[in-house]
Amino acid sequence: MPYLRIFKKLIVMILNIHYPVRRLLAFLWILSPLCVAGQIIPPGLGDIETGSWMALGLRQDIGNKNWSSTTYFGIAGRNGPDEINPFENHAAFVLNQEFKNRFHPKWEYSAAGSYRRQYQYDKENPQIAADPKFKQEFRIYGRFSYLYKTGKIEITPTFRQEVIKYYTPDFQDFPESLRLRSRFRIKAGLPLNPDKTHRLSLYSEQLFSVSQSGITGDWGDFRYSDSRFSIYYTWSPDAIPLSVDIGYMANVLGKKQYHTAHYLGVDLVIKNIF
Repeated sequence: MPYLRIFKKLIVMILNIHYPVRRLLAFLWILSPLCVAGQIIPPGLGDIETGSWMALGLRQDIGNKNWSSTTYFGIAGRNGPDEINPFENHAAFVLNQEFKNRFHPKWEYSAAGSYRRQYQYDKENPQIAADPKFKQEFRIYGRFSYLYKTGKIEITPTFRQEVIKYYTPDFQDFPESLRLRSRFRIKAGLPLNPDKTHRLSLYSEQLFSVSQSGITGDWGDFRYSDSRFSIYYTWSPDAIPLSVDIGYMANVLGKKQYHTAHYLGVDLVIKNIF
């Protein structure tokens, strides 16, 4: 069964991690039902049909609580030859660290870095990994957000700028060596009950980028690449410091001839355990 294969791959990956890191991940996994909040949107996996995303994070307020740190790791899956099952093939592993500062009641900025390993598959037969079998990605980014509220609705426009470096498995230049990407996002949040234990969040994000070739060193044109539209439901009961986020994302690739990839996402973020 596809679900069993994904579970086996997850176990093998965890067993290959250094022992102290395994202990930390086990500790986070045990605590995840105790204190959770937040949403981690699925990463784009390119020209696929369906994808899945599961993430576990740790968020910690720092000092006077104007600063916070968020660390998360996530595992993404993608469809196989049937083009339906989003759990069929392992697609990516992501580790991300972000520091956020709310320097004004209505303004905040973030600085972050991440590592991502994404598996490559033959488009004609997604069961067969391409050569190289995966590409490595190192990313740094910063973003500014404006926090606005009208009635019960919270509206947050965000600008995010990224610098992304790609490598082959042996740390050689990938055919796409470097990418500069700008992201423009609007989030609308709406509590569904007076206690705000049920919440609905909507996202609309547009991405523009320019890339440098790892073969010729030439830069391409700065252009629109894709749009991402997401809807997330959050349940966070007052009696238990628990938040469950379940969502869907439509990733529209291209402009004139576009393709839409569909994602399911679930994430947990542990909050202030230190």
